[in-house]
Amino acid sequence: MKHPVTQRLYEYWDSLRGERPAPDRGEIEPGRIRAVLGDTFILELVDRDTYRFRLAGTRLCALHCRELKNRNILRGWSSEDREALATLLAAVTEDAAAAVIGVAGFTERKQSVDMEMLLLPLHIPGEGCSRVLGACVALEQPYWAGMHPILSQTIKSVRLIWPDERPTFLRPQARTATSPVPQFGREPAVIRSSAPLPLLAEARRVQHLMVIEGGKN
Repeated sequence: MKHPVTQRLYEYWDSLRGERPAPDRGEIEPGRIRAVLGDTFILELVDRDTYRFRLAGTRLCALHCRELKNRNILRGWSSEDREALATLLAAVTEDAAAAVIGVAGFTERKQSVDMEMLLLPLHIPGEGCSRVLGACVALEQPYWAGMHPILSQTIKSVRLIWPDERPTFLRPQARTATSPVPQFGREPAVIRSSAPLPLLAEARRVQHLMVIEGGKN
C-alpha cells in the first residue's frame, strides 16, 4: 500500500478483526477513522454484477464530481476490467481477502489521475461478508479535481492479501530503517504483461490479469 490513507484504514480494520477473517459491520466507529472518512466508502453486495455504494466520502465524491451513493461500483470500466473487478470483489466477499488496486481514472478531456483503491470485507450476522469497507484516494491530487468528473477507470495493478497474511507495512521489520526490503511476498501482484513469467513464481490468471504468487519471506 502506497498511500497513508489506505494504510491507516487497513490497520484500523485489521485491529478490529483480531483472529477473525473480518470484523462485523457494527464494529466500525467513524470517529476512529475521522481523518480518512472523506476517502472511504462502504459497498453492499446485491448480486454478482452489482456492488452498490451505501456510503461514500466527500473527497471521493468530489473527485468524481458526483454523489456516488446507490451507484454500482462496477460502472465506468471496460468489459475486461469490470469482470476483473467483479472477480476481486467476489474474493473479498466470499473468501475474506483484502484487495489493493492501482487505478487510473480518466476525464472526458483525457486528463488522468493515478489512484489507490482498498477493498476490505465486513461481516453481517446472518449474511456473511456482504459489505465491503473501502477507500479510493489519488496518489497526487490533480489541479482539475472537482471541476472535471472521472468518467472511466482502468485497473493498473492488483495485490490480494489473504486472511492469514499481513501486508509489509504492518510487519515489525517494515518499521525499522535497517530492515531489508522484501523481494517477494505471499501477497500476489498482478501485472498486465505477455512476457515470459519468472520460473520462481507460480502464476494464475484472473480474467485478463496475471496474478504472480511469490514465496513467503
